[in-house]
Amino acid sequence: MEALRVVPASPQANAGATVELFGSFMLDGDEFALPALCIREVVNFPAPMTCLPLAPPYLEGMFTLRGSVIPVVNLGRLFDPAAPAAEASNKIAIIDYQEVQVGLLVHATGEILRVRPEQRSRLRYAEGSTQGVVAGTILLEEGKRLVQVLDVDRLVQIENVPQVQSMRASGAEMRRQLRVAGERRHAISFRASGARFAMEMKAIQEIVRVPELAESILAGPLCRGRMQFRGLQVPVVDFAALAGGQPVQAQAGQRILVARIGEATLGFLVDEVESILHFTSDEVLPIPLLSKERSAMFAGCVARAGEADVILLDHEGIFSRSEIGEMDLGHRQLYQAQTSAQTSAQAKAASQRTGRTVYLSFRVAELFALELKQVREIIEHAGDISHPPGMPDYLCGVLNLRQELISLVDLRRLYGMEAGEGTGKVLVIEREEGRYGLLVDAVADIVTVDDGKRFAAPSLMKTSVTAQGLSAESHEVVELPQTDGSTHSTCLLDLERVMKRILHVA
Repeated sequence: MEALRVVPASPQANAGATVELFGSFMLDGDEFALPALCIREVVNFPAPMTCLPLAPPYLEGMFTLRGSVIPVVNLGRLFDPAAPAAEASNKIAIIDYQEVQVGLLVHATGEILRVRPEQRSRLRYAEGSTQGVVAGTILLEEGKRLVQVLDVDRLVQIENVPQVQSMRASGAEMRRQLRVAGERRHAISFRASGARFAMEMKAIQEIVRVPELAESILAGPLCRGRMQFRGLQVPVVDFAALAGGQPVQAQAGQRILVARIGEATLGFLVDEVESILHFTSDEVLPIPLLSKERSAMFAGCVARAGEADVILLDHEGIFSRSEIGEMDLGHRQLYQAQTSAQTSAQAKAASQRTGRTVYLSFRVAELFALELKQVREIIEHAGDISHPPGMPDYLCGVLNLRQELISLVDLRRLYGMEAGEGTGKVLVIEREEGRYGLLVDAVADIVTVDDGKRFAAPSLMKTSVTAQGLSAESHEVVELPQTDGSTHSTCLLDLERVMKRILHVA
């Protein structure tokens, strides 16, 4: 039985039929076409293309276009999985599929074709055979030019169309409510499997350096082992493997995000913890997904001009209940003896502290720290910076951050220190009188420390600003853990004293 055959249009069907419009494009020397009505526009290949985890091999990535997340299908790889990746010279045809937009990666655009019925032929696939993405052909120039017509329904199958449509429909009302309520959400952004992710702070208990992981009989493609955490045996999940990438060998920047999911405590091994992400619900764009695999773990995408897109996770949807039960309850039951042996030590240590605090450590020649909650976000020292005349020497300029003006303060200049190397990072802080960006040399770490490791600064540190510089703006120190297992006594910056100096000098 033949798999398919070409069915030309019958003369009877041609009678009275209207001319159809198609948009054509080129791919490796072959010409293809789609109905013109489904083609929204054609755009250049975007510079920021975000990898979408757990996606089919032919999905090149995604990008944002005027408030919508566009998944991009590499048409060449759809036909041949070994086809090359995208190039900057490629074009993307944006098509509408059930009111959701999808991008098709093509090598060049063609023209608008006016096709008469007798020029069309349709492919009929045999019953039981695999339906292809080519729906038919168009013969032009007396049969010398063959154009293959693609079937949009077969080309893309978006699994979460209802969710995308629902989020869009509620977007306007949500924006109106949030303008009044001013609701703000907070997340920690991190990198894994070549992409940026974020998990809301309400789910994260701590961020810790990677300890030596103990072996586990429950270890597998996702579970790398187990670790002790507050008297519990906590399974450690390799987030790169979870996102469909290759597990990464141990490296210096890796961290473990300890998260609470329901009644379970899990650790997620990530490549690098980046920053704090502040956003509102109306900034979360729905992601059209071409795969059902772990689709519940993706809450959406936070996209901002000039910044890489961040994939926001729904921590409650990362695992099924059976997976959580197997990893969490399984480890606690299998390794109950080790857990019980350390419970008393954990309880004693807990009685000696009142709580735990998350700190951000950074360098301005030396290592300093701030409570993480004092920092609104961390950004690169770049962007739209203006330099009004008559500013103090320590004021680098005014930074335009998402239509909000931020006074950029160079802490080295403010405290009479030598100029640093490189562009550094900017810690954005918020006060009633406005927002300020503190320029620092580098951001070192985000760690959680027992409150018992926070002490009053020695009296010798409490001298004049001239003698001690930035260190004088501290009356406390905190013991921060280091990669080798030791601790480092770090000055805890008094942000109010720094602000008084900024305003006094100004």
